[in-house]
Parts: sequence; structure tokens; C-alpha cells
Amino acid sequence: MARTKDFDEQEVLEKAMHLFWLKGYNATSMQDLIDELGISRSSLYDTFGDKHALFMQALENYKASTEANLQTIVRNAATTKEAIAQILSNIVNELVADEEHKGCFMVNASVEMAPIDEAVSNMLCQNDRQMEDFFCETIKAGQQKGEITNMQDARLLAKFIINNIKGLRVAAKSVSDRQVFNDIITLTLSVLG
Repeated sequence: MARTKDFDEQEVLEKAMHLFWLKGYNATSMQDLIDELGISRSSLYDTFGDKHALFMQALENYKASTEANLQTIVRNAATTKEAIAQILSNIVNELVADEEHKGCFMVNASVEMAPIDEAVSNMLCQNDRQMEDFFCETIKAGQQKGEITNMQDARLLAKFIINNIKGLRVAAKSVSDRQVFNDIITLTLSVLG
């Protein structure tokens, strides 16, 4: 008879994600994970696999949460430009409120792990393509409605927005001045027409 788990897998995954996000992959030991997650070593291995497998699941969890948030914003916004403004504003609010200055989990993983870990690199490249496709389709819809300029290619605008989002997230590792971020958002939105 199989034992039932005495912990919530999603809650444990969220804790692991936060720890990896804060410390990075290499600086997070298995003992750090056991201490932070509050589960035994055997439960950790049985449920999530090794440290690398847990890291990959934490990245997937972050990715899924981000995608869901973006979809909700676009679905509920009155215009495409408003949706993009809300996405950027939410990012700034999150970054300014983060007293730990974690930046972005995906960007951090890109810098630390992508150059040396093919699985992480592949996952992050796939995420980048999906984000680019998401913003491209969103911008195309806005262009068709006349809400965004047709003077620029939708895919190029998508790449520009993603680059600015990544830049904001990297800057947040050392900058916490909301006005700096707001100025970047204003200029970014001005390119959309």
C-alpha cells in the first residue's frame, strides 16, 4: 500500500523555486533545500528527483505562472497597448517591492546555467520563443485594431519589448528607483505608437 504524502507538492515546489531564485542553482545545496522545504531527503528524491530535476520543475512552475498572468492581463485589458502597459507596470511593481532584489528567475538561470547546462539552455530558448510568439500575436492583434503602429514589424516590436523586460529585471538586481523603471516603460510604450 502506497503512503500518502504529508506535504503539498505545489507548496514545496514554490519554496524550492524561491530558494533557487534567491541563491541560484550552484549556491543552493541539497541541505539548503531540505531545511527550506521541510521534507526529508528521501521524500525530496522520491517526489522531485535530484537537485537538477527539482530546479527544472521550479523553472517550469515559474514559466507556467508567468504565462497564465500574461494571458489574464491581455484577456482583460481594454486595448492591446493597455495590456502591454499593464504587463510592464506589474513587472515594475514586483521588482520595486522585492526587498531581496532577486530579479527574474528565468534571467538569473540564463546567466548562471544556460552556458553550462544544455537542458536549462533548451528550456530557456523555448520559453523565449513562446514569449516572442505571445507578444508578436498580441501586437498583431493591436495593429489590426489600429491600437499599435503598423510602421514596425510585430515580431521586431515583440523582441524589443522582451529585451526591455529582461533589461528591467536585470537592472532590478541593483536598482530600486521606481522612476528609472517608469521612464523606461514610457519610452518602450512610445515605440508602439
